[in-house]
Amino acid sequence: MPVRVLIADDHSVVRQGLRMFLALDPDLQVVGEAADGAEAVRLARTLHPDVVLMDLLMPGTDGITAIGEIRGAPPAPEVLALTSMLEDCAVVGAVRAGAIGYLLKDTQAEQLCSAIKGAARGEVQLAPELAARLVREARPSAGSEQLTARETDVLQAIALGLTNRQIRRRLQIGERTVKTHVSHLLAKLGLESRTQAALHAVRMGLVTSSEADQR
Repeated sequence: MPVRVLIADDHSVVRQGLRMFLALDPDLQVVGEAADGAEAVRLARTLHPDVVLMDLLMPGTDGITAIGEIRGAPPAPEVLALTSMLEDCAVVGAVRAGAIGYLLKDTQAEQLCSAIKGAARGEVQLAPELAARLVREARPSAGSEQLTARETDVLQAIALGLTNRQIRRRLQIGERTVKTHVSHLLAKLGLESRTQAALHAVRMGLVTSSEADQR
């Protein structure tokens, strides 16, 4: 089945351009378009996309607020922030709201298609030039030392961009067990998303920033 994509951007020409080149990939299917954050939230709940491409600067409900509302109502699609904004507060705000990735609008079409598919698999997607900003902002929490050895292994695998299925094979444990470990480590670290967990792993030294960028 193709990955179902919802495009949210207040510029119609951007939405049209995204729809046109995403349509060239048989593994992707654009199921809807939203012109503002509120419409994106409504369509995400009615169309059930796998991935939402979210601009951040939109009238009314902004993209960061919309990301939080979409991710806060399970079962929630993954959200990729796709924007021209380079401000640190926007990058960090999108990740804290629950975005699985943050890409710039000058990303090449092939890279964007690949990122959408990766996001649908639960893989963190970050533009390399933004990863360092996020790592600087990530703050290790007091719960780091409370992770079990297995939870630490799972955290490292998340930072390397592995999906739950890939982690299952890597650690030779059940996929349900992987999900349990992910939930527990996020709770212990006071984090809300796999993206935040990946950045935390870099700060802990479980992986280097270059290894995280290459996932």
